[in-house]
Amino acid sequence: MSDALLTGIKVIDAASFIAGPAAATVLADFGAEVIKIEPPGVGDTYRNRSAPGNPECDYNYAWIVDNRNKRGLALNLKSDEGLAVLYELVRQADVFVTNLPFPARTRLRVSYDDLAPLNERLIYGSISAYGEAGPDADNPGFDSTALWARTSLMDMMRPGPDSAPARSLPGMGDHPSAMSLFGGIMAALYRRERTGTYVNTSLMANGLWWNSIQVQAMLCGAEFEKRPPREEATTALHNLYQTRDGRWFHLACVPEDKRWAALLAVLGRPDLGEDERFRDRGSRHAKAAALIRIFDGIFLQKDWSEWKTLLDQANIPCSLIGTLRDIPHDEQMRASDALTPIDDERAGARYIVNSPVWLRDGPKVAPRLAPALGEHTDEVLLEAGFSAAAIAALRRSGAIG
Repeated sequence: MSDALLTGIKVIDAASFIAGPAAATVLADFGAEVIKIEPPGVGDTYRNRSAPGNPECDYNYAWIVDNRNKRGLALNLKSDEGLAVLYELVRQADVFVTNLPFPARTRLRVSYDDLAPLNERLIYGSISAYGEAGPDADNPGFDSTALWARTSLMDMMRPGPDSAPARSLPGMGDHPSAMSLFGGIMAALYRRERTGTYVNTSLMANGLWWNSIQVQAMLCGAEFEKRPPREEATTALHNLYQTRDGRWFHLACVPEDKRWAALLAVLGRPDLGEDERFRDRGSRHAKAAALIRIFDGIFLQKDWSEWKTLLDQANIPCSLIGTLRDIPHDEQMRASDALTPIDDERAGARYIVNSPVWLRDGPKVAPRLAPALGEHTDEVLLEAGFSAAAIAALRRSGAIG
């Protein structure tokens, strides 16, 4: 699509797994030409994830969503010939994205200091586990370790004080961290009217940002108790409840004083407003456990669809606690383009998860299937100025796959 925001921007995706490649995917969604570089033979190990807990499927769903709209180049960066190819691509590129550990960048000669002299307008997008400096800067890490565990999110998300820390799901921290890198790259493109620059983010920093309210409270001297279980929450008006048909939903009756009377009307219990235990906000919080028990009994009397209608009519914020099986049927997700159509039978689905930012006057490109390993190697190199003979020589040497 010629009028996409980033049409004409060339990006080299030399990253692996999720956060770095996902940032490049968002750039591709807005029209950038993204070249995915992978080692010949094995490729990005994210292609072949077989970790316990990942659902079995005939389609490579993780690869499809995180590497769509790219072209694939199989390139051996450990060879001098392969590195020379990369350097030529860098000279023609606008953005270089990597999440290689810092020692590996130095060893492979793809650090910022190696690449910046080749292209004074190059934007070097770097994502790491723990940041660019400090004793852990060179340590490997994933979102489960650097973002969730390190920053107290796992600890804070326990369902009760005696529960084990809450386990994260694959990629939960990687994808929002990718948006941080995307934002940094966009800011750098804006600044680049003068010069190129180096943009970086880390999984750990994003975890702190996610948890910034709690972290800042601790930095300011506050102390925290472990979160109580749902039945003993500090307020009944911002809690989880189950309906007659077994669905759980989140009631967020905020601001409490403004919506208290309306909630009681929906529940058919205006008498609770005259109950001395619940007459004002302080009393309701002090007797929250008793009020939760009352609400539990009431919400079990109707199905979720009935409660949703009543709560929506009263303008009381609430949401079904969705399951994965709900998502394919969620009209709002499709209508808002959070799930966007993909017209390719090889994807195994009619919709693909969209990147979570839009411009009214800058349409995205239609999603294309993620590349096979090295699928566009010849095509990319021919466009970069390599002759057919040169490409054949590179293939004989093992520099390309």
